[in-house]
Amino acid sequence: MKKNIIIVLLVLLVPIFAYMILSANSGNESMSVNAKTAKPQIIKFTSAMCLDCQTMNKIMKEVYPQYQDKIALTEIQVQDNKPSTQEWIKKYDVTLVPTIILMNSSGQQVRRIEGAVDKNVFEGYLKALK
Repeated sequence: MKKNIIIVLLVLLVPIFAYMILSANSGNESMSVNAKTAKPQIIKFTSAMCLDCQTMNKIMKEVYPQYQDKIALTEIQVQDNKPSTQEWIKKYDVTLVPTIILMNSSGQQVRRIEGAVDKNVFEGYLKALK
């Protein structure tokens, strides 16, 4: 009987702890989107529990540093239950993660990437962003 209770508790608690650890390690990058910036922008909707998001995070860490002076980056963790996060999700009609919105310096959306893309493809998108 005690074994069954322990097994049930482990089955219920292990995923909760894993989620909490992954959420804490996902990084809390800026949540504010630079509204009228002179630079192009990347708005990245991501989640700590998403494998494609982890793939895109690795690609971003490799590629983005070359462009950080030219392109502003905002990362939004979709699992946050903050009202501002929900507003951005609705505003950009995000239904899956990762979703990456590329905006030109005028604030117009020029590309929408849903899911993971190849590193070279992503870098090409950033090169074309003005």
